[in-house]
Amino acid sequence: MSQLRIATFNLLHGQPLGPDGTPLPYPADAGAPLAEAVAALDADVLALQEVDRHQARSGGTDQAAVAAAAMGAGDWRFAAALHGRPAPVAGWVREPSGPDGLRVYGPAEIGDGAPPSYGTALLTRLPVRHWRARRFAPAPFGLPLRVAGRRGLTPVPDEPRAALAAVLEGERGPFTVVAAHLSFVPGWNMAQLAGIRRWIADLPQPYLVLGDFNLIGAVPRTVLGGATALERTAPRVRVRELRAARRARPALGAALGTARRRRVREPRARLQGWYDLARTPTYPAHRPAVQFDHVLAVGVPRAVVGPAAAPHAGVSDHRPLLVRVSL
Repeated sequence: MSQLRIATFNLLHGQPLGPDGTPLPYPADAGAPLAEAVAALDADVLALQEVDRHQARSGGTDQAAVAAAAMGAGDWRFAAALHGRPAPVAGWVREPSGPDGLRVYGPAEIGDGAPPSYGTALLTRLPVRHWRARRFAPAPFGLPLRVAGRRGLTPVPDEPRAALAAVLEGERGPFTVVAAHLSFVPGWNMAQLAGIRRWIADLPQPYLVLGDFNLIGAVPRTVLGGATALERTAPRVRVRELRAARRARPALGAALGTARRRRVREPRARLQGWYDLARTPTYPAHRPAVQFDHVLAVGVPRAVVGPAAAPHAGVSDHRPLLVRVSL
């Protein structure tokens, strides 16, 4: 069974950064640093966050299309959560002529001249059975955050977020992958993550949920696992046999003249848990200290998960997270 290379990468709109994290100017070919970083990952499935499409700040590049070409993706989607342009302090200025709400682009829309947008992408070399997308509303308030290229803390309003899900065809059958970028507002991001789990409940397992969740430690897997259904670990036939033994025990004890009773236990329900396929710091890229970027799974045996890495990419203030897994 060959291993797939599964990766997630918050692009910071493909911003080149120096070794100390200082923003660098885009080259004449604004998409070249991004293409180089994505090609180096050699991913079979890649989730991207903070992706620009036709934005002036990133040279007008369709970054999802650039990344798809660099990795040789047979299919991909870009879910635009915002249509407009970034603005200091205000966050985003909406494009008056642009669409409102969620808009999904794919290979058929390359060069369509659509207005500038920003969102999340999911790219794959594998055959795709099904695509779906959704948009999350922003929190009603923002937070002071550290912003690349600025000193101290900058007040940042929250913004709409987008998620993409795809049912992919693996060597062992279909499985579901989700690419997501969640709010930086505590609690709001947890609600979004719980919403994703409900949103994909009708899609086939195993599940892989990838992205920048703005959550650390055990929080993401705890949120995803909190509402997972309980399943019995033994067949119903075995359960019936144990119940029959329980009913027969009093009569059997009387016949043997014993006072000692033994308790026959039925199989207990077991929580099918989500877990991290990789645990390594990814932020900030020049000196990783925390892990905001995750690859979470359920229904994937730990035995089929290979090594993980968070290589330096030369673009973005996040490092990509790459894991190998047989599916």
